[in-house]
Amino acid sequence: MSFLESLFGKPVPSVSVTEAKALLTAKPAPILVDVREPVEYQQGHIAGSRLIPLGQLGARLSEIPTDKQVLVVCQTGSRSGMAARQLAKAGYTVINVNGGMMSWMSQGLPIKRKGG
Repeated sequence: MSFLESLFGKPVPSVSVTEAKALLTAKPAPILVDVREPVEYQQGHIAGSRLIPLGQLGARLSEIPTDKQVLVVCQTGSRSGMAARQLAKAGYTVINVNGGMMSWMSQGLPIKRKGG
């Protein structure tokens, strides 16, 4: 184990937002966990995503199936990277979405808003 791996854990795979969108339409589709705060989520999120803010992730692991691949998204990819490492340490097969919702929206990909 390298020094960096001992500090941060093993690197977690990541995908672009277009690759993430393709994964979400595959069968079986992965679970999509959005680790932003509720107000961010309400402003726009990916349809079908589950909101579990990063600060609550450890206490809410039981809400995430262990038998499916997990995609993790946040606003820019930073918090989701932390969440992905946490999930990987807990034994999940996890992928971080690079660029997060900022990249998702800049690519013109569909979002849902609160009540929508």
